[in-house]
Amino acid sequence: MAAQKQQAEPEFFESGALVGVLTTQPLDRVLDYKAPEGGCWRGAFVEVPLGPRKVLGVVWGAGQGGYDLAKVRTVLKVLDVAPMRDELKQFLERSADYTLTPLTAMLRLATRAPGLGDPPSMQKIYRLGAGEPDRTTAARTKVIEVLKDYGGLAFTLKELAEMADVSTSVVKGLVKQNVVLEEDRPRDLPFPRMHHDHAGKTLTDAQAEASAQLRAGVASHEYGTTLLRGVTGSGKTEVYLEAVAECLAQGRQALVLLPEIALTAEFLTRVEARFGAKPAEWHSGVTMTERRRIWKMVGQGGAQMVIGARSALFLPYQNLGLIVVDEEHDTSYKQEEGVLYNARDMAVLRAHLCGAQVVLASATPSLESWVNADQGKYRKIELVSRYGPSVMPDMRALDMRQDKLPSNRWISNRLRDEVLARVAKGEQALLFINRRGYAPVTICRACGHQIACDVCDARMVEHRFLKRLMCHQCGETKPVPTTCPNCAAEDRLAPVGPGVERLAEEATELFPDARVVTLSSDMFGSARALKEQIAQIAQGGADIIIGTQLVAKGHNFPLLTLVGVIDADLGLQGSDLRAAERTFQLMRQVAGRAGRSERKGVAIMQSYQPEHPVIRAILAGDEEGFWRAEADQRRLAGVPPYGRMAGIVISAPDAQAPFDLGAEMARRDGPLRAIGAQVFGPAPAPIARIRGRHRVRLLVKAEKAAPLQRALTQWLAQFRPGGQMRISVDIDPQSFL
Repeated sequence: MAAQKQQAEPEFFESGALVGVLTTQPLDRVLDYKAPEGGCWRGAFVEVPLGPRKVLGVVWGAGQGGYDLAKVRTVLKVLDVAPMRDELKQFLERSADYTLTPLTAMLRLATRAPGLGDPPSMQKIYRLGAGEPDRTTAARTKVIEVLKDYGGLAFTLKELAEMADVSTSVVKGLVKQNVVLEEDRPRDLPFPRMHHDHAGKTLTDAQAEASAQLRAGVASHEYGTTLLRGVTGSGKTEVYLEAVAECLAQGRQALVLLPEIALTAEFLTRVEARFGAKPAEWHSGVTMTERRRIWKMVGQGGAQMVIGARSALFLPYQNLGLIVVDEEHDTSYKQEEGVLYNARDMAVLRAHLCGAQVVLASATPSLESWVNADQGKYRKIELVSRYGPSVMPDMRALDMRQDKLPSNRWISNRLRDEVLARVAKGEQALLFINRRGYAPVTICRACGHQIACDVCDARMVEHRFLKRLMCHQCGETKPVPTTCPNCAAEDRLAPVGPGVERLAEEATELFPDARVVTLSSDMFGSARALKEQIAQIAQGGADIIIGTQLVAKGHNFPLLTLVGVIDADLGLQGSDLRAAERTFQLMRQVAGRAGRSERKGVAIMQSYQPEHPVIRAILAGDEEGFWRAEADQRRLAGVPPYGRMAGIVISAPDAQAPFDLGAEMARRDGPLRAIGAQVFGPAPAPIARIRGRHRVRLLVKAEKAAPLQRALTQWLAQFRPGGQMRISVDIDPQSFL
């Protein structure tokens, strides 16, 4: 019926015709307006009156009517941007249905660019010049640092002044001295043309065969998903860039999703070398000026390729032909706040709707993707050896039960000797621990009190370089106290356990002659500074790298030949159903940083349980065996990817109210029982209070083929949480906190 209705709707609405407009406001319904003078197309982006305000919206279709049409207001104006294509409209609707998200919230995701209603015109933009200021002031320094941090990107005057936290007169003063350049340019220019045949690399036979399969898929102009599985250093990037080349040759657009903004610098360099021009970048490090330009150019076809974070999926592509999800297993592809979605799964949906190809690339794919490939739903291409002379590193485990270390030491004597040997040969060593900060717990040695966040039920983590305690749940910080807040004992607070900063402190003491560098995302003021540090390390600017999970994500350090994992057991703790999978992936990814050039690499894991099946699988390199064993366990338990799950979190400032509502929801579970689903809970969430809100969890489990979303909608419709009570629904949860 819906399809027939859509076919019957006109593509163009004459002036005064009744149109339905979906706005970005949280109203969760389409509103009726009259088409403006000159009419409007279905899908047009418009500005409409809503109460006393003017808001952004999209002409979703014909209006509903059925009331006094004299009260209907008129669309104020049609924006000078490409109308929303049916493919994107369907994508937003299907995404909303799948994630149980209001459609208005999905539209906000698809319009995250400022000034879309601004008329085409020239604008003053500001970028870094070659001059030197006649005198240095704190305000001037801040302006220059912002321009350097963003690597030559352009800003408007207001944007630059706000980001530097200075007045516009400071910027104008630097313009007079040629320190900052002021230029006139059209607000939104197309990106430089990229050439598919600019400078292709010589591929190995295995790479050439893989790229030929991907090219054929793109050339078909049909939907298809391929799992590109290759060991670290096998050249997966070069292979899927050939698919991008085919996409450009076909005149279609390509999107490459990356899990970490720090990866973009090296990747952009490779893309520019391959295609002769830089692509568009879409992530949190892009200025608002560039964000609007990208949004408009993507819709007009003026951007052939986009490199982006997960939200780049919601851009209004004119002719999308390829989506690459690099490091597809990475947990950062799951949006955990606001609209809860998994970019990997949404990429497959979007490609299906617009006849595009998807490439899921990883050395350690997610179990979901592995199962889909194993069952024939996805094609599978494998690269089993590294590119060129490099080979996979040797894997070893150190049984820490045999190493009697002092209580303030975490680097074993055997690992210390291995590091010294590598540094003596002019090579690099990486020491890895998946914990940010200095110490995960600060405890009072007098009364045993642990310093907790004031608004969360989480222990605060000491960040010594900040000289503060930080909550990793809500971001709250406070100074490190000198007296215990519980018993008032002075100088009795002690850090317990290692974080990356504490490990760096130990490494500096153990290796006083070595250049020690710490890589952790929260230790850099900007993404640009982090990228610069990574580039320096790759050029040999460090002997020992101390790193968190950030270092596991695709970086290439040619001199790195030793990886030491300080606590290989860390991820195996807790009740997360994906704990084994994530530990396996992380350890293999970290180990893959070693020996990526001519020199042989070694990966050493310190473990207190080296007999654990996950540790044994990592050492043996039996990836296929690990996946099959993990799949068998999940199948027996009926959990993803062999079952469906949804996480329900009820939160409120009051501790009892969420429990009461949760208990009522568990009792009135008829719609879920009707499809054979089970409800577990209510129970306190593992972190039972975040930002002052008490949290209770329920977990819904159903069979794979069960119509879970429909049943959840019927179930939740029974309840009307009032006041400050909130209910959050997470389909296919990745985190159980």
